[in-house]
Amino acid sequence: MNILDVVGLEKRYPVRTGFFSRGPAASIRAVDGVDFSIREGEAFSLVGESGCGKTTTAKVVLGIEPPTEGTILFRGEQVYQANGRLPQNFRRAVNAVFQDPWSSLDPRMRIGTIVAEPLTVNGGLSRAEVMERVEAVLWEVGLNAQDARKFPHEFSGGQRQRIALARALALSPDLIVLDEPVSALDVSIRAQIMNLLKDLQAQRQLSYMLISHNLATVRYLSHSMAVMYLGRIVEMGASEDIFSDPLHPYTKALIQAALPSSPRHRRPLTRLEGEVPSPLAPPPGCAFHPRCPAAMAHCAHVVPALVEVAPGRQVACHLYGAGGTSLDAAGSHAIQEAEVS
Repeated sequence: MNILDVVGLEKRYPVRTGFFSRGPAASIRAVDGVDFSIREGEAFSLVGESGCGKTTTAKVVLGIEPPTEGTILFRGEQVYQANGRLPQNFRRAVNAVFQDPWSSLDPRMRIGTIVAEPLTVNGGLSRAEVMERVEAVLWEVGLNAQDARKFPHEFSGGQRQRIALARALALSPDLIVLDEPVSALDVSIRAQIMNLLKDLQAQRQLSYMLISHNLATVRYLSHSMAVMYLGRIVEMGASEDIFSDPLHPYTKALIQAALPSSPRHRRPLTRLEGEVPSPLAPPPGCAFHPRCPAAMAHCAHVVPALVEVAPGRQVACHLYGAGGTSLDAAGSHAIQEAEVS
């Protein structure tokens, strides 16, 4: 069963091109027609370069930003109500852990107060029950009851992220959105937090929505993933399937650019030319075609649909049709040449 369904999600931001501009404002399509689902007890990742729209998608899912278009369903029910408010059960069942463990915690509040805040806001518990719950979740993330009396500055980055995770767990959520949860931590601490996230998921049957550009983190934590480029999903499927056999040229380049597990391991490299286009003036057709080593003539005019090419595997690329068959031998040959060069 799906815990979250996102259908046709769009998020546009109006932007004026000049100080004295009187015409209608242009708009940035930060998220442009995104569809995905997250199953109960599984981890789903959104992957891509900075500015691709993955964090904006997470903000809309959390209710921090309202969607411009589209539907978000939590356990089959509409999340955004007619008055723009989020239902009470959704606000209790979905929580977040953000990237920066230094700025996400109020330096003037004691840890016990920080972790207890969701419980206090939602009410229904006595003071003794709140403190009991705070101590329980602190212990669950590897801290102790005495830590509740301390302030954030008394903890390391890894410990602060454990505190942020304890706060997210306080209301016993079903879904936690993890926005780059380990990118600001030392390498030696990342594995500890990632293992903690895995253990908590197994113990509590949690679902995760992971936002990350770190492919090692994505491969370790997620069951399924979607690759985004300029506001659109270009490939989606089971994580291990995508890592072992990427189909979209952009996915190939992303995975090949990541550091190999061993310095002795050599692999082909897909070279991408140019920069990511401006979201204010995206190229026509496939947004990736100006940088794609396998671009064909119609790529510049026709936007590829995200189609299923194998069970549970979707790609938005003119190189592939239904069943995963390559539609253009010249395009496939172009990719192979780019990998060799």
